[in-house]
Amino acid sequence: MKDKRILYVSSEVVPYLAENEVSLMSYDVPKMINDQGGQIRIFMPRYGNINERRHQLHEVIRLSGMNLVVNDLDMPLIIKVASIPKERIQVYFIDNDEYFKRKATFADEEGVLYPDNDERAIFFAKGVVETVKKLNWVPDIIHVHGWLAAMLPIYMKHYYKNEALFSETKIVTSVYGQSFDENLDLEMINKVKFDGVPHESVADLETPNYENILKASILHSDAVIIASPNVSSSLTKFIESSGKPFLPFATKDAFADAYTNFYKSMGL
Repeated sequence: MKDKRILYVSSEVVPYLAENEVSLMSYDVPKMINDQGGQIRIFMPRYGNINERRHQLHEVIRLSGMNLVVNDLDMPLIIKVASIPKERIQVYFIDNDEYFKRKATFADEEGVLYPDNDERAIFFAKGVVETVKKLNWVPDIIHVHGWLAAMLPIYMKHYYKNEALFSETKIVTSVYGQSFDENLDLEMINKVKFDGVPHESVADLETPNYENILKASILHSDAVIIASPNVSSSLTKFIESSGKPFLPFATKDAFADAYTNFYKSMGL
């Protein structure tokens, strides 16, 4: 994987957030490729519960200052950056005071999902792509982890479909076990359609629950990885019948070879 460029886009990454299967794999996989000589970048949201002083985040002025339109509203984009200690891995943080200042990730103290999680996902997807464009860094693969990052494949295939920078880029989506039971805002599909995405391409978002959000993401990906032993049977069947190349679940001690070979099977 030497010199191959892989962009990791994740809703959660250790050491910045607590350990779970998404945050751990979003660290372990980039570290593995980095150790193999690959060139990597990681993008995640800058939630308010991330300690900026401890992790030495700082704003990148030349990348910040753009406004992104979400549901016909202009939302300022702030980019911060930090390095994972000892690993020489750079992490970019997508920030916005309206969406990410609150002191939790996806839900309030009562466990109720934030009502604007759908808009946060749209903003995150656009923020990642716009920042990569500014960096003029062309990834061979974009690897998506976590449901809050699941809008990225959709926006890449529609909203950014004419961006020459990404003409050869492949998108891999990792699918994890279900992490919430409710629906996001039922207007989510209309907010995505506002950006020129055809209804038939995201019909699953008419009921924006965890599984349907992942289905929409899978349909717009070039390949899929089953990253958890707890993926539902219905979602597993959907992946198997999608016609997309997919990698079955690989255990912690076997994932390195499995993921590397899977990347290589995509033409790297």
